[in-house]
Amino acid sequence: MQKLIVVTGGTKGIGRAIVERFAQEGHAVVTCARSAADLLVLSDTMAQAYPNVSVYTLAADLSQPRDAARFVDFVRSLNGEVEVLVNNTGGFEPGRLQDEPTDGSQLRHMIDVNLYSAYDVTQGLLPDMIARRAGHIFNMCSTASITAYTNGGSYCIAKFALYGMTKVLRAELREHNIRVTAVLPGATLTNSWEGTDLPPERFMCPEDVADAIFSAYSLSRRAVVEELLIRPQLGDI
Repeated sequence: MQKLIVVTGGTKGIGRAIVERFAQEGHAVVTCARSAADLLVLSDTMAQAYPNVSVYTLAADLSQPRDAARFVDFVRSLNGEVEVLVNNTGGFEPGRLQDEPTDGSQLRHMIDVNLYSAYDVTQGLLPDMIARRAGHIFNMCSTASITAYTNGGSYCIAKFALYGMTKVLRAELREHNIRVTAVLPGATLTNSWEGTDLPPERFMCPEDVADAIFSAYSLSRRAVVEELLIRPQLGDI
């Protein structure tokens, strides 16, 4: 039975770099994104670069519970063993809490995208991992998970919550031999920073985060990196 690396939000930025990093090592990868067109480009690119590696894709918006359940069913239909789950799906909307819509829609959206997407997929795939007593879960948190800032608003709240969920999973799953890692990247040069006038060297590369995740995964089963806090060399932006 083939081992699967599941990466949500795998067509761009950090997610794309993680997909490629594991494919470089010959791992079969399963990923999703909202855009079917982006997934097609990814599939074509990966097929050319890594012709012997299986890459499975599904168009899904994981902020929607039905799509999250559909993605879980898709992963299960592949009849593989989930070796790694990287909950990378997320989104960012800047602004202060006091300026957000009073109906709470921005907070609910940030929670749906950044927290419930990871919660739903993890809950769907976890029973099989527990039964096998194997697997490694990475949750893509942020430096915003541990440091509030004035323009972070509901995004910070959602990322704090994801960090808390990661800690709960770590405490619960250690006895099942499942490793859990919180990934807390600082400013990384992805589409989120499109249009910035800051120089590229002020940011980390997505490949830096992907390499760190792969290194943490590569440790012996007797060790776990509980947190990966990665910042640009020149500090936060």
